[in-house]
Amino acid sequence: MAVLSPDPVLLRVSTRDIPESDRSPFWREVFARQMCHLEFEPLSDGPLDVEATLLALPGLSVGWCLSTMPARWSRTAELVKDGDDAFAFIIPLAGAVNCSQRGRELDAKPGDGVGILHSEPGGIQFRELNDIAVMVQRSALAPLVPDLEEAATRLVPSTNEALRLLRLYLTGWRENFSITDSALCRLAVSHVHDLMAMALGATGDAAAGANGRGIRAARLKAVKADVASNLTAHDLSVAAVARRQRVTPRYVHMLFDREGTTFSRFVLAERLACARRMLLDPRHAQQSIGAIAYASGFGDLSHFNHAFRRRYGATPSEVRREGSDSQAIR
Repeated sequence: MAVLSPDPVLLRVSTRDIPESDRSPFWREVFARQMCHLEFEPLSDGPLDVEATLLALPGLSVGWCLSTMPARWSRTAELVKDGDDAFAFIIPLAGAVNCSQRGRELDAKPGDGVGILHSEPGGIQFRELNDIAVMVQRSALAPLVPDLEEAATRLVPSTNEALRLLRLYLTGWRENFSITDSALCRLAVSHVHDLMAMALGATGDAAAGANGRGIRAARLKAVKADVASNLTAHDLSVAAVARRQRVTPRYVHMLFDREGTTFSRFVLAERLACARRMLLDPRHAQQSIGAIAYASGFGDLSHFNHAFRRRYGATPSEVRREGSDSQAIR
């Protein structure tokens, strides 16, 4: 997989789009060898059924792969001559993965993480696959992780907090990577580097720096995702979110303070946005405004109406009417 790209590139490939007789040659020669710098070996008969999504960024590549048949991906002794010095971090989301390199074998269960050095022969084998593969140049991780070669021989358990945050941070990128600003893109890449380094065992100043950058950014994203998932809960509170995210309420407040807002303001803005989407959605045309307010997490209709008008400069009824008029024009 190409690790460096001047601009974000998102590519989706599926064998289902290819005639059965051409699937194996294409996947082995074009996708595996040319695009990923890997060898692919199916371990069962039958038509190949694999799909993959690749996201290439400056300094980072992320791949998601789904396979319903046993297979092996590997860096052979011949392939390592290409000089590819990437470090791959494999995170199975479902199904176990056996990783072999440097004379050792590790069995990664769903949620675990395991490293592969592209500069040395090695590979992964599985019965079925649903995984994330995060790839960076070793030069990006070497200053953060004391002994990257040794780190590549250890299994990172699913209970590792940095690994959990890394999985959450990458959630959504598979379907839609929406960062277009180059500076923000570089920042996102550095956050992934930090999370990988912490999962692999960053220490000292490197750990302190990663905690102040990638860990904090990933925790904020996880907190916001938690709020979004529990938006309609009328008992949504900073204490409940902090408990689920394994941090203190004070830490959650600090995360939002650094963004120039507060937890309460963020929750209010998200609930108002949810209500507005429902008011504009024809599928909710028969629901009363009170029902929509309640479904968006509001318990007081007067408070909802006041906050909505202050936010959008119009009443909920006016926004609903504008949405109906717009649909009628179409």
